Amino acid sequence: MPKSNLKRLPPKKRPRKAKANTRGAEAAEALLGELTGVALETKAAVERAGGVVVGQYAEPIGKHPLLLAVLPIAAVEPTPFQRDVSDMHHKKLADVIDRTGMFLDPIIAITAPEGGFWTPNGGHRLAAMRRLGAKSITALVVPKREVAWQILALNTEKAHNLKDKSLEVIRIFRNLLEDSASKAEKDFAYYFEEASLITMGLCYEQKPRFSGGVYNSFVRRLTSFADDSLTKALKTHEKHATMLLELDEKVAEAVAKLKAKGFVSPYLKTFVVARSNPLRFMKEPPELEELIKTIRGKVERMNVDRIKQEDISASGGGGAADDE
Repeated sequence: MPKSNLKRLPPKKRPRKAKANTRGAEAAEALLGELTGVALETKAAVERAGGVVVGQYAEPIGKHPLLLAVLPIAAVEPTPFQRDVSDMHHKKLADVIDRTGMFLDPIIAITAPEGGFWTPNGGHRLAAMRRLGAKSITALVVPKREVAWQILALNTEKAHNLKDKSLEVIRIFRNLLEDSASKAEKDFAYYFEEASLITMGLCYEQKPRFSGGVYNSFVRRLTSFADDSLTKALKTHEKHATMLLELDEKVAEAVAKLKAKGFVSPYLKTFVVARSNPLRFMKEPPELEELIKTIRGKVERMNVDRIKQEDISASGGGGAADDE
């Protein structure tokens, strides 16, 4: 078989381990005697909201000013683009806080565009405190508002599945449209992480049980951040999302035919798409739209009478579950 010119996606870069005690501030440098600029404005916003700043310091990596504040809980909302709060998670947190009788893990907060505060990292803690009837909540208030977008990339403690991550990304995209619609999509690559997540997010918005894991491998491989404005780039993502949702309907029809013949597997969608996807055999990478059309055509022409159980069993080891 001729060697394909398709390139593998580069691995994600991780920071190398640095030599000990070579970066950031000494402990004594954390003392911050006087606030200026945006930090001073942020302190004023805390006070206008009825909160109080109980401490201020320079964080130890970039030496940026942070405020430790107690905010009225009514003045804080989750950012509009982060993943939805888990009902089970916030109830468990409320139980833990209630048992200890103390709130020990401050939320992260930024000033919201129209007053009050957003928390890009602390939605579950906020919901738990509200469940307990708390009047106020402790917060690390960050004067740099753009951290609301960056924090999702920084928050690696909780694993995101594809659906959660994609929905976060499309919500960030829509928020950025309000102030930066004319700026190039590629300028915000850091916030989005992968261009394919924008398309996947649009799919999940329209179909919450969309089987994104079945399609994301080739969408990710053939999607890159555009030089176009956010407004124009969104139209392209919307077109691709529509094509994927239509393809998913055709795949579902093929799966129904397989089930009618007695085939049972959690990877039937994965099997249908893998069998219809010629990408690994192509010498040159096609446009995403072209590939989706090709896969759809093969799915529509699939003859289920020629498929054997061992074909499906062989496809079940490495694919994503159909209901991801």
